Amino acid sequence: MSIRIIRLGAPRAKGEGTRIGTVRRPPRGVSKERFAADDWFDVWYPELSPSPDLVAKALGAATPREWSAFERAFRAEMNAPAARRTLDLLSALSQHADFSLGCYCADEARCHRSILRALLAERGAKIA
Repeated sequence: MSIRIIRLGAPRAKGEGTRIGTVRRPPRGVSKERFAADDWFDVWYPELSPSPDLVAKALGAATPREWSAFERAFRAEMNAPAARRTLDLLSALSQHADFSLGCYCADEARCHRSILRALLAERGAKIA
């Protein structure tokens, strides 16, 4: 049992479990009925996405320093009580269930999902 950190829209891996979309907005031009069928996500959970201002900051981060500033700001958002409880819940669930978290970004290293991976690992989550 574990969490997989994935790119939304990529083909599903065997045993991936429920796919959770941690994105601010659903995919454009895709009907709600097609989200799961087209390998986007089964559940949309924007609460694990950066705020709109931080999304803009991440997309504009051209240097390592700018990316580090984004990471600090996103970690601060994820330190809010509701976000901490969600991360704790997902970490606990990873001990007993298979599921995945994802975003659209092609490069995980320059995506908030890399930070989610770290935050979950810090909580003892089992990550595939």
